Amino acid sequence: MTEFDSVTQRSSFGPHLDRRSFLRYSALAGAVLGGAGLLAACGSDSSSSSGGSIDDGSQYGTVAIQLSWLKNIEFAGEYFADSKGYYKDAGFGSVNLIAGGAASTSVEAGLDTGKVWLGTSAPQTTAPAILEGLPAKIVATTYQKNPFAIVSSAAKPIKTPQDMKGRKIGVQDTNQLIFGALLTANGMKPSDVTIVPAQFDPTPLANGEVDGWVSYVTNEPITLAAKGFENNHFLFADYNLPLVAETLTVEQSTIDKERDKLKAFLIAEIKGWKDAIGNPEESARLAVEVYGKDQKLDLAEQTKEAIAQNGLVVSQDTTANGLLSMTDHLIEQNIAALRNAKIDIKADQLFDLSVLREVYAENPGLK
Repeated sequence: MTEFDSVTQRSSFGPHLDRRSFLRYSALAGAVLGGAGLLAACGSDSSSSSGGSIDDGSQYGTVAIQLSWLKNIEFAGEYFADSKGYYKDAGFGSVNLIAGGAASTSVEAGLDTGKVWLGTSAPQTTAPAILEGLPAKIVATTYQKNPFAIVSSAAKPIKTPQDMKGRKIGVQDTNQLIFGALLTANGMKPSDVTIVPAQFDPTPLANGEVDGWVSYVTNEPITLAAKGFENNHFLFADYNLPLVAETLTVEQSTIDKERDKLKAFLIAEIKGWKDAIGNPEESARLAVEVYGKDQKLDLAEQTKEAIAQNGLVVSQDTTANGLLSMTDHLIEQNIAALRNAKIDIKADQLFDLSVLREVYAENPGLK
């Protein structure tokens, strides 16, 4: 084991695809081993062929929600919505939060097979699936800014993409596309940097084997600092790659046939995320002691990550328009950013914010 084995890392494509969905999505999303989604610590598997939903006698039944990663602080809003009864108040019998991760089925594959009703994903994952034929849409986003960052030593900081020129950058295989998009968006070529193949343990950065590391701003900068490695970072989103993240994705049929049910869910989500933003300490406790108990997370680090996460969830636009929202301008920025990643898709193919906008129009007090 290395000093940083406890670091929980992500790929730019979220959880990997299972073998069944590999042939459908591999050209754009990458090939890996698959597996069944890990069930939530709270609740049992109630997924069915009808979009991960069953009739339990409640207004909207029990639904399966696929998370994009393991149960850490990233899903604090969902933990609050579940633990404080917002889902039940909205008419759901229960909401089963299914953990993602490297061995799990992807959100897109789960939607495609009817195992889940809704999932949290990312534009660069959902767009290729849609282009390959998945009838799905992004209906809301938790993160206004993607957490992807380049982290470097504070002694030799890399503060901008241009600062990477001539430097060694550790890039994980599944993050090659998003890193390439960062270079393209900033007028750079792969030959401008030395790309060092990497895994997800940032020990090579701490040891000085590389100068920069592709990371999540809510993860490595905090965990490295906790180990005594002072560091610097910059966000991809601040340098011409303003992708959102932790997007809420559903099949088109959910928008068309279950609009009221989706509205009810979004109301509960908004309430949960308002609580999470207002109480990062409790967010961390729920992640460490309840929902992610099996992950052996560190409470102090998760609290710091919750605070850092708030800076990605809240923006001037969400203050004006409400949490989980996206402006038309931000949508167009995402479409342009995807083109830099060689993913060409139209805004109305990928996004449908009409349901969320109806929620706020009908419930202005949620803002």
